Amino acid sequence: MNPFRPPLPSDSYQTQYWSDAHGSARSLAIAEAAQQADGPIIVICENNESVEELRRELRYFLTSAPELKLFALPDWETLPYDNFSPHQDIISDRLSALYHLPAMKRGVLVVSITSLMHKLPPKRYVLANTLNLQTGQKLVISELRTQLVAAGYQSVDTVFEHGEFAVRGSIIDLFPMGSRQPYRIDLWDDEIETLRLFNPESQLSEGKLPELKLLPGREYPLDEAGVTHFRGAFRERFDVDPREVPLYQDVSESIASPGLEYYLSLFFEDLETVFDYLPPSATLCRIGRLKDAGDSFWHDIEARFEDRQFDRQRPLLKPEEIFLPIDELLREFKRFKQIEFRQDPSAYSLGSAPPPPLASDNTLKMPFAALLQFLAENPQQRLLFCAETAGRRETLIEVLKQIDLRPRQFDHWLEFIDADEALGITVAPLDHGLWLQDEQLLLVSESELFGNKVAQRRRRRATQSNTDLIVKSLSELRLNDAVVHIDHGIGRYRGLETIVTDGQATEFLMLEYANQAKLYVPVSALELISRYSGGDEQGAPLNTLGTDQWAKAKRKAAEKIRDVAAELLDIYAQREAKKGVSYQIEALDYEKFAASFPFEETADQQTAIEAVLADMALPRAMDRLVCGDVGFGKTEVAMRAAFIAVQNNKQVALLVPTTLLAQQHYESLKDRFADWPVEVDVISRFKTTAEQNAVLERVAAGKVDILVGTHRLLNNEIKYQDLGLLIIDEEHRFGVRQKEKLKALRSDVDILTLTATPIPRTLNMSLAGIRDLSLIVTPPSKRLSVKTFVRETQDGLIKEAVSRELLRGGQVFYLHNEVKTIERRAAHLREIVPQARIGIAHGQMAERELERVMTDFYHKRFNILLCTTIIETGIDIPSANTIVIDRADKFGLAQLHQLRGRVGRSHHQAYAYLLLPTQTKLTPDAQKRVDAIQSASDLGAGFTLASHDLEIRGAGELLGDEQSGHLQKIGFTLFTEMLEEAVAAIKDGRAPSTTLEPAKMVDINLRIPALIPDDYLPDVHIRLIMYKRISACKDPEELRDLQVEMIDRFGMLPKPLQLLFRVAQLKLIAAQFGIAKVDANASSGRFEFKQDTPVDGLCLIELVQEQPALFKFSGPNTLNFTHNAEIPDDKLDFIEAVLAKLRLNAA
Repeated sequence: MNPFRPPLPSDSYQTQYWSDAHGSARSLAIAEAAQQADGPIIVICENNESVEELRRELRYFLTSAPELKLFALPDWETLPYDNFSPHQDIISDRLSALYHLPAMKRGVLVVSITSLMHKLPPKRYVLANTLNLQTGQKLVISELRTQLVAAGYQSVDTVFEHGEFAVRGSIIDLFPMGSRQPYRIDLWDDEIETLRLFNPESQLSEGKLPELKLLPGREYPLDEAGVTHFRGAFRERFDVDPREVPLYQDVSESIASPGLEYYLSLFFEDLETVFDYLPPSATLCRIGRLKDAGDSFWHDIEARFEDRQFDRQRPLLKPEEIFLPIDELLREFKRFKQIEFRQDPSAYSLGSAPPPPLASDNTLKMPFAALLQFLAENPQQRLLFCAETAGRRETLIEVLKQIDLRPRQFDHWLEFIDADEALGITVAPLDHGLWLQDEQLLLVSESELFGNKVAQRRRRRATQSNTDLIVKSLSELRLNDAVVHIDHGIGRYRGLETIVTDGQATEFLMLEYANQAKLYVPVSALELISRYSGGDEQGAPLNTLGTDQWAKAKRKAAEKIRDVAAELLDIYAQREAKKGVSYQIEALDYEKFAASFPFEETADQQTAIEAVLADMALPRAMDRLVCGDVGFGKTEVAMRAAFIAVQNNKQVALLVPTTLLAQQHYESLKDRFADWPVEVDVISRFKTTAEQNAVLERVAAGKVDILVGTHRLLNNEIKYQDLGLLIIDEEHRFGVRQKEKLKALRSDVDILTLTATPIPRTLNMSLAGIRDLSLIVTPPSKRLSVKTFVRETQDGLIKEAVSRELLRGGQVFYLHNEVKTIERRAAHLREIVPQARIGIAHGQMAERELERVMTDFYHKRFNILLCTTIIETGIDIPSANTIVIDRADKFGLAQLHQLRGRVGRSHHQAYAYLLLPTQTKLTPDAQKRVDAIQSASDLGAGFTLASHDLEIRGAGELLGDEQSGHLQKIGFTLFTEMLEEAVAAIKDGRAPSTTLEPAKMVDINLRIPALIPDDYLPDVHIRLIMYKRISACKDPEELRDLQVEMIDRFGMLPKPLQLLFRVAQLKLIAAQFGIAKVDANASSGRFEFKQDTPVDGLCLIELVQEQPALFKFSGPNTLNFTHNAEIPDDKLDFIEAVLAKLRLNAA
């Protein structure tokens, strides 16, 4: 009567039934059975959710038996006959399971019934195409490259995902299928010297391994034999002209065409099923209604086949050729021993009871009353609390301490069973608890205790997102891009060239200016160059070399910048001087409020919340911009801030751009503050004038704590009793006038701005340090980026996009931005997608009508919402995961990104289709916007897009109404650099320079070969980024770290690169002494000092007096020297020794 030694079936003629499997008793029984069984246990679930849940629980229960392996055969997550391939990570897990299954003596495989219905490649293919690598083994790079490509791996510059490899000199980076981490293979000549794991985020190595197994990259072969077999089988099977079939053409060229998995049988003589991979000793364990789930999937397969079978450009195989019918599948079960969970008179009872209701209730004075009552009524029961993570365990211990419960900590639940303690706590990621009444043992999971919490399962690394790098770095530099040279102005980058001067090779960037004039910039001086971003790249105004045109433009800009900087500092000073409110945080209440957030915060979200709380605690007014991608949880950051303001008896105003969004925020705030004595109200068109006036009176009397509204909130007639915090949502929707109005408030009210795509001017202000910036770039758990397609408008495409979504039970946004033709479009959609239920929403409808349509759509009464951009702002409908945007060329970049962000708010793959008229009609700007949105499809791309927008539209005057559009004359990056310089100068009491000579600029020419050799780093793009990073290092520490990283990623540093690092270090030292130039030839050289050098003149005189043969002055700022050092290292040693003797002025 317990799950610790459940009976197993003795042969395949008998099915063993198990009953009373409540909570996690099911997983525990399977884990225990796996330890006793003489073969592997195959757990078959009815859907993919239960596969995930079981996998988590089994992984925990099997930790006590590390010799037992746990595998899953995940579902492809594509529709039958889809034009998409599964994600690389899914293929990796599948291949790993298939490789290990045949030889698996004991262990567990978890699989869904739909996954079982897919036929698989033959066992011999997976086993024969596996490659073993060991240290000491001989390896020829060209052969390995050929093998990898044939096995379906993809050659890239930098390895991030499964199935990718990169070759750099004698180092090969590789992310094998079925592996948790990528590997770095280091060769010594043609022998493997080391095999190391590395971290794809930082590209740094982590640990060594003796050997590595390489599984094939895909479930089908694209080598010569595989392609030949496919072509023959295709021509025999289909009566079509192969030249018209793109898929056939792709395979002929060994390209893995999307959706090729559904043509598996053309690669092999015969396919196999999971059962062919299983050893005969396997036991099947059935959970749920498998027959019903299988029937429903088969029905889907047939419907999709009927729908698509007449496409001559993509002929389909019959369902039976690539799927296994459910009845056949159930017959296969009979070959194996079986266990089934069901209430049956002959079943063995696992002895578990449904866990008692112990959830806390925050509305009660004693939230944990149910728990305390249970303990009082059942004094004999032993109780173990299971926390999700070690951090949550500490929090839980604190919470329990408040109700006088002090559980003892255990490392594993088995330790608790063996101990005598009545109360314990451990870290166990269980979704459900477990109550074994006979054993008097109760496991309480965190989700049962806190009810509505959703834990974030996927562990995420907190990646440092360097906002500065996105704008300043050259990582986006492509051939022919416009760049700005600080002394010569705007030119075009034409590539890297190695030039030999004085017998020494050096790499130069070649820039082309007006009239085809060429300028060669040594790579050691890369800090002089930045990308030109200030509008149209093509029409960038190239400067003419040798004229004063650039100097004039720079001087004019500098004068303008000086005024802007002074004005900024004025605002700064007012902000610093006008003391805002220093908010006190009541820790206990705040913790309680934070705990009621139903999700786990992502790393960035946590950082943003902490930054906002820290700002509010300071005595000066807050002005922070939270830039987070659509759906990444910015609203929660605002809610926390609002909570603290209200706690300190201040009012909060939440400004939003549209009535619909105001309504939605109002609902969410009411929900979130339901258990607190906080009064939330809204002013919007949904209310009558009388109702609005009543609200305003209550606001003035201080009876409303949080007020939500549109532009009306900025009106002078609204009198707040004590406004402490203003939150602006979707900031990019407000114009300059409204911003000016806010600026009047800005100096004494705390302001928190939320946006996904900051308008160029705001972003500009944040980057210039005028406002504080928090980025939320980590997507919530299990979120996939939105697949974006840019296509010409076609009915077939629209039908396919809509049907794919409706088939998986989802909803679609269809955006048509013309009210007068919207009804006609609805009729057309009904024609091409008869199963659609269409709702229409646009801004000219009556408010009540609009509200009704939105509510109906939310409750799934419609499955397509045909609407205008009224949905652009913040409407959350998790089951809508496809958006079709008509005439996408008519929208701005921020708008496209916001609209795309309406979908992909759950963990399903979301799709965005941007439909365009024929390509020829696009304006260059529209083309550029569409390209930018398609390339930035990563999660968290809103910020990068904003900096693209900055380039397409220009940055806008920072203050005031003068939106000066393109900073065309000098480019945005240089503008911000000059502005920073000017602000710093005024702060220090200096007059800002009009020439912008960066303080750290040192020109060093030692005529030595200091460069990154191209045989060490052949990729020009990465080489350029490395040059830029070396020249951007601020101190020797940073240089050393970069050196370590380069050795790790690319191998030992060759001599010229070692010299480059030494020169970079020399530059840092010379900059401290105010040296403008160090020049040296084979025997002599000179130091040129700046006018305002901080060097003590006396130490220079001493140098000349002590060694007159080596040193002499040749002008007020120049010190000549003779070194007679032929060898580059000796020359550097000599110069470093001279610099070591210099002293700074005592002042």
